[in-house]
Amino acid sequence: MADEAKAKGNAAFSSGDFSSAIRHFSEAIDLSPNNHVLYSNRSAAYASLQNYTDALSDAKKTVELKPDWSKGYSRLGAAHLGLSQFDDAVSSYKKGLEIDPNNEPLKSGLADAQKAASAAASRSRSAPSANPFGDAFSGPEMWAKLTADPATRVYLQQPDFVKMMQDIQKDPNNLNLYLKDQRVMQAFGVLLNVKIRSPGDEFDIPETNSPSSASSSERKRAAEAEPVKQPEPEPEPMEVADEEKEAKQRKVEAQKEKEAGNAAYKKKDFDTAIHHYSKALELDDEDISFLTNRAAVYLEMGKYEDCVKDCDKAVERGRELRSDYKMVARALTRKGTALGKMAKCSKDYEPVIETYQKALTEHRNPDTLKKLNEAEKAKKELEQQEYFDPNLADEEREKGNEFFKQQKYPEAIKHYTESLRRNPKEPKTYSNRAACYTKLGAMPEGLKDAEKCIELDPTFTKGYTRKGAVQFFMKEYEKALETYKEGLKHDPNNQELLDGIGRCVQQINKASRGDLSPEELKERQAKAMSDPEIQNILQDPVMRQVLVDFQENPKSAQEHTKNPMVMEKIQKLISAGIVQMR
Repeated sequence: MADEAKAKGNAAFSSGDFSSAIRHFSEAIDLSPNNHVLYSNRSAAYASLQNYTDALSDAKKTVELKPDWSKGYSRLGAAHLGLSQFDDAVSSYKKGLEIDPNNEPLKSGLADAQKAASAAASRSRSAPSANPFGDAFSGPEMWAKLTADPATRVYLQQPDFVKMMQDIQKDPNNLNLYLKDQRVMQAFGVLLNVKIRSPGDEFDIPETNSPSSASSSERKRAAEAEPVKQPEPEPEPMEVADEEKEAKQRKVEAQKEKEAGNAAYKKKDFDTAIHHYSKALELDDEDISFLTNRAAVYLEMGKYEDCVKDCDKAVERGRELRSDYKMVARALTRKGTALGKMAKCSKDYEPVIETYQKALTEHRNPDTLKKLNEAEKAKKELEQQEYFDPNLADEEREKGNEFFKQQKYPEAIKHYTESLRRNPKEPKTYSNRAACYTKLGAMPEGLKDAEKCIELDPTFTKGYTRKGAVQFFMKEYEKALETYKEGLKHDPNNQELLDGIGRCVQQINKASRGDLSPEELKERQAKAMSDPEIQNILQDPVMRQVLVDFQENPKSAQEHTKNPMVMEKIQKLISAGIVQMR
């Protein structure tokens, strides 16, 4: 917002609307009170309106904020010169040249100030001026009177008029050079407190005891002066704001420093990279990539706190400047990475997760999302490690067993779950909880626990009996049969597994014999049609031809029965109630 107000002020200044320029620069200063360029610009606008008192105040503030900036001393010298403080003007210009010896505006200003100082000294040594109107043109009072009068106030916007009045102020005898200019004559009347009626008429002098009143001979000569119609003054070309030129040059230099920093970073010369990025920031504080790049260097160096500080600055500055949201997201992601490195020691992943979440609100970046998931996983694993206690896990499992015996299955599940939190690698606990889920009819949960039990210990046959039981209750007899058979590989004589196989075979044969009731057949068919394996069999062109042959071509069907893979699929269809053999 300060930059917007500054831009409006520069535009108004360039168009010659100095009052509006002052208003816009003042708004910018309210928003950014430590910006030396704004005070410099407003000082120039005040000086353009001959308000050298305020111009001097702003020039002093400019030098106070930026004592090594030569432009500030140029403003200071101009204000002193406008107030006829010639020695102070000379001193100001000289100080500016000490900083920038080749600065042409400072050299020119110094020459003007020295010339004015010499002329003032010469006048002070000579006899009092013979010009009786000298007092009327002296000091800042002249400009105040001209500004207060509505007619002459307009002339102050005309550069040629201002120059003539400045010449007269430097040497009142110069008045004789401009008596034919009607504007000068009108200003002359305002300063002497007289009224000019028309060419050829005498002055109408009000009663006054003012010591600056003109002699009758001078008044007569002024009144008799024929006014000459002046051509419209051509506006002087407005001075382009030096600050903008300097700012553009500084941005160019800043980008060069950034490129040098990038090159050093690629070579792993981190100290040099930091030097260049820091220099870029000094030249241009409106590009947050310098901060994020320097933060990346600190990250590589293991200076995580410095990285976090730079990222915080980048986010704050980026929001002030309304930078690209992707740049702000990048700074937050880099901060999250640094905090993640620090979390390995502090064991605190909450700030890491929070930072990544903020980054994702700025920009949904896949890399940031991946880092967030990793941080959440690390936090969960840390919590599990801190909670891990095998002894307490065994105690909780025993409590669950007691409730299971009492057929209090929800209570048993609660203790089994707590046991798994204490020791998530114990297969027996998963087996026991699977049994509880089965008793409660929560088959999907029971199946999941049974599979986890087998995953943790493939030789633990209890896991197979739990899984087979769940599948049997779900009427997935073929799958249950396969599970029981897999368990027998680890314990061939296990009676529970053998009994499970018997039950499955009985149900499968029941379908083969066509002994299913219409309700059982309909239920089994509906369930089978939602089974992806059955769907694949029915969609297989080869199996569809096999089924057609079984119906229409007994000789070909006989050949199909010799293929084990085909018969296995046929058996699955029979068990599902899709196909019936007669």
